[in-house]
Amino acid sequence: MSASDEFPESDRAGDAPHPRETAALFGQSTAEAAFLDAYASGRLHHGWLVTGPKGVGKATLAWSIARFLLATPPVEEDGLFGAPPPPTSLAISPDHPVARRMRALSDPGLFLLRRPWDEKASRHKAQITVDEVRRLHGFFALSSADGGRRVVIVDAADEMNVQAANALLKMLEEPPARTTLLLIAHQPARLLPTIRSRCRELRLSPLSPDAMREALSQAGATVPEGATAAALAELAGGSAGEALRLLELDGLKLYGMLLAFAARFPAMDRASALALADLASAGRGAEARTELLFQLVERLMARAARAGATGQPPAVELAQGEGAILARLASSPAQGRAWAETAQRISARTAHGRAVNIDAGQLMLDALLAMQSTAA
Repeated sequence: MSASDEFPESDRAGDAPHPRETAALFGQSTAEAAFLDAYASGRLHHGWLVTGPKGVGKATLAWSIARFLLATPPVEEDGLFGAPPPPTSLAISPDHPVARRMRALSDPGLFLLRRPWDEKASRHKAQITVDEVRRLHGFFALSSADGGRRVVIVDAADEMNVQAANALLKMLEEPPARTTLLLIAHQPARLLPTIRSRCRELRLSPLSPDAMREALSQAGATVPEGATAAALAELAGGSAGEALRLLELDGLKLYGMLLAFAARFPAMDRASALALADLASAGRGAEARTELLFQLVERLMARAARAGATGQPPAVELAQGEGAILARLASSPAQGRAWAETAQRISARTAHGRAVNIDAGQLMLDALLAMQSTAA
């Protein structure tokens, strides 16, 4: 299979490098070591379920495993000097022929299963269909001639429809020889229990601030001046993909604006409220920022609820003075519960309003008034 420049790729996150182009994986040494241990034992499982929050490196790990498997020759147990020491890293040189072919999606031992492009609708299909899974039969038939290892990457497995999932299940039940299936899943609970039971799980964790900084640097992004990697990692939930979105949309600055507005509670800063409402209804092309603003409103209330419930300020401040502001707004468990209830109410109201095309600026004003009322 070859890379296509004609259509966007459904498994690429925005303008970030594709996982097959990402050389290193940061912050996931435990999962990497678990796979290498299984490989070195000679009992490599045929199905692997790579799980964890979005943007923490699941696809990068899957592509690293695929490169390693296709580029690493079988171990000769009875060689002149005995078996070589077990590998300690999945790293393969970017200049290796397999690495070059994989970047071009032209390695004969690799099959990538993902949501296809719908030419009639000019967008990606919402699900991976059974027709895409059936293409695997041709891949196995063509690639079996050389007797080499074969790898299938499914990104993402929880995007398969029921028919596709059942078709893939049959392959997991009777896997072809020397084949490894790597299933990436953001929400593994959506998968068939029988698929989960036939795979070994590699669960990835949210990135630490140091790992976040390294991952962003590899992607060509940097933490803006005046911000910290710890704050960005906290706001992004340890997801490098989410951190890239926050950087692109100035998420830390937007959160700082919301916090400055809340700092005046119980007074209402009308000028700030109108400015935030204008940002939410900035018109065509601003949908991503609008979505982020509503998410940040919910995040602020959730952090207030947590501060009230625990009686502790956040371990990492997302903006200067956040701990003191939250301590004042939620100084008791009762106030924490009030913030949690308001967050739930606003989330439901906003989701309904967006669904019926109520002006986003008006929805933002409603949310800000509800916050002010809770503080009062």
